Amino acid sequence: MRQVILAEIGEEGQKRLLSSRVLLVGAGGLGSPAALYLAAAGVGTLGIVDSDVVDATNLHRQILHGTSTVGIPKLESARQRLAETNPDTRVEPYETRLDSSNALEIIKKYDIVIDGTDNFPTRYLVNDACVFLRKPNVYGAIQQFEGQASLFHPAAGGPCYRCLFPEPPPPGLVPSCAEAGVLGVLPGIIGLIQATEAVKLIIGAGRPLMGRLLMYDAMEMSFREVRVRRNPDCPVCGENPSITTLIDYEGFCRGGCSTVAPFKEVTVSDLAARMATRDNFVLIDVRNDDEYSAGAIEGSRLIPLPVLKSRLGELEDLKHAEVIVHCKMGGRSAQACQILADSGFTNVSNLKGGYMAWVGRKP
Repeated sequence: MRQVILAEIGEEGQKRLLSSRVLLVGAGGLGSPAALYLAAAGVGTLGIVDSDVVDATNLHRQILHGTSTVGIPKLESARQRLAETNPDTRVEPYETRLDSSNALEIIKKYDIVIDGTDNFPTRYLVNDACVFLRKPNVYGAIQQFEGQASLFHPAAGGPCYRCLFPEPPPPGLVPSCAEAGVLGVLPGIIGLIQATEAVKLIIGAGRPLMGRLLMYDAMEMSFREVRVRRNPDCPVCGENPSITTLIDYEGFCRGGCSTVAPFKEVTVSDLAARMATRDNFVLIDVRNDDEYSAGAIEGSRLIPLPVLKSRLGELEDLKHAEVIVHCKMGGRSAQACQILADSGFTNVSNLKGGYMAWVGRKP
């Protein structure tokens, strides 16, 4: 193997690759090139989580599969193809959807996780599980002609996915690849960046993408980099985390709360009307200090979500008053509603769409 002659790898590095265990969440556009090159590099064990079957419409970008495997489970197609690439790589298949009931049990068995998912609930799930288990999360995302990649690893001092994206976008705002389309070679580029980051982590060489978001524009053939800092108020990896167990990620990404209990919602139009008539209610903003400084709803009271539990005493006299909670888009405020309800507050509402809906409202 030609890479063994590289001083940064050598026999010792190759042994590390052979003994390594990497989990691929998804065997689609990103997982395909990552799996092929990791197997070719000599990674000893590849876990693959995927419950889908091979579809002919995906073959332009999911190069792990071919016309002969259309209609069969992606895991079986992947096992066949990877065996041809490197029969010494052990493939551990998980024909299931990763969710809160199985994520920790699966992820804990691996050294590195490569996130090749295409939906927000699973991205937040993978992130949170990796934070709790102190595992590096190699992130990638693609759409149309653009892609991005990073390494999230708070256990090593870096940020997590939530530090970059505290909340998911409103449902329907970001179309899927099936809706918006994707250049076939794009996931190949991003998936190989993810594989490269995994190899670097395993051999302990090079500068990782931790703390950096690498963005690629295929039409311009350009890369640019954005610094990503760890957020001390992050609800998962921050100094006072408010999320300490896996939650309901489908509900979270719908703007709902992290448990099954729904909360009453107030629209921004209703809020504006009630503010105009000086109606009696309390408005609590659970965003962080920087967000609040950049812009806030007049009259709102700032209590960031990570410190809400420790500051409940300040709100003791409001337990039977009407409390309206908001954040940027509705995710964190839904969690805050649950905390308040669990603490005896009887009239709690969530501002639908949060601050972004407020600033975007029509007069």
